[in-house]
Amino acid sequence: MCERGQIFIFLVFALAGVPALAAEMTADAVNSAQPSTKTLSNEKPTSAGGRLQVLLDRAHFSPGEIDGKFGENARKALRAYAEAQQLPGSDALTAEVWKALLADDRPATATYTIAEQDVAGPFLRKLPSKLEEMKDIPKLGFTSPREALAEKFHMSEQLLATLNPGRHFDRAGDIIVVVDTSGGAGGAPVQAGRVEIDKSRQTVRLFDKSNALIGFYPATVGSEEKPSPSGRLKVTEVSRNPTYRYNPDYHFKDVRSRKPFTIKPGPNNPVGTVWINLSAEGYGIHGTPSPGKISKAQSHGCVRLTNWDAERVAASVSKGTQVAFVDGSG
Repeated sequence: MCERGQIFIFLVFALAGVPALAAEMTADAVNSAQPSTKTLSNEKPTSAGGRLQVLLDRAHFSPGEIDGKFGENARKALRAYAEAQQLPGSDALTAEVWKALLADDRPATATYTIAEQDVAGPFLRKLPSKLEEMKDIPKLGFTSPREALAEKFHMSEQLLATLNPGRHFDRAGDIIVVVDTSGGAGGAPVQAGRVEIDKSRQTVRLFDKSNALIGFYPATVGSEEKPSPSGRLKVTEVSRNPTYRYNPDYHFKDVRSRKPFTIKPGPNNPVGTVWINLSAEGYGIHGTPSPGKISKAQSHGCVRLTNWDAERVAASVSKGTQVAFVDGSG
C-alpha cells in the first residue's frame, strides 16, 4: 500500500476515536456505565469510575474528590463499603458489591441551574501558597465560580468542565450537568458512637453505638514534621467557618513569622469550612482548600478531609465523642 493510503487510513481511525473519547464522559454515559476491571482506570477519568464514585459518596463511603478515576481513595472506599455490607473486600469491584450499591438506582448525574449566589463572589484572583500571605485577606473565598460549583457537588473542576464542554460557569440561569451526591431518604445524620483515625492507612471511620461502620472518609493524617497523636481523645468543640490561628510555637518550616497571626474564614482557609477540636492542644479534624490532595499531601499533625467530608463528620459527632488514633499497617 502506498504511503499516502496508509496515512489516510491512520487518520480515519484516529478521527473515529475522537468522538468516542469525547462522548465517554457525557451524562448518559455516566448514568448507564457498568464498572468493571475493563472500564475502571487509575490513569484517566471514565464514566464507569464516575458512577462508582457517586454511589460510594452517596452511601457515605467517600472516594474523596469525584474525578472519574479509580484511584487509591476510591479503592479505599470500596473496601470499606464491602466490609460494612459484610462482603469480601478487595481492590476489584465484585458483582456482589456492585449489586449492593445499585440499591440506589437513581441517575448519577443531574442538571443544575446556576444561581446568583454561585457567581456573586467575591472571588480571589489567586490563592496564596504561603500562610503568611493569607493573613491580610478579608475572606478566603473561592477563586472562581467553577471552583465553587465543583466543591458544591464534590467534583474535581476538570470533571465539571468535561461534563460541560465550552461552559465558563459564570452566568446565573445557565443549566449545567453535575454529579448528584445527594442522599436518598434524607433525614438527620446518623450520630457516631466513636471515630477511628488510621494513621498509616490515612482514613477516618465512623461507627454507631452498635459498632456498625456508618461512614468512611479518606484523609491526610499528620506528617514527619509533626506527627498526629496516638491513643484516645475526645471531641471538645465543633466550629463551622473557622478562623485559622497560627501559633509560632508550631515552628512550621514554611512559616517565618515569630508572632501569632490569624487567617479569616472561607472555604480556602487552611482548615477549610469546619474545625472539629480534639482534646490534645492544637489538634483537630478539619477541611482543606485542596480536596484533590487528600491522602496525597502531608498535614501539620491534624486530620485533613475534603470540606464536604469534614462537614459530614461534624454533623455526626458532638462534644464528648470518642476519637481513637490507631496504626493499621499490620
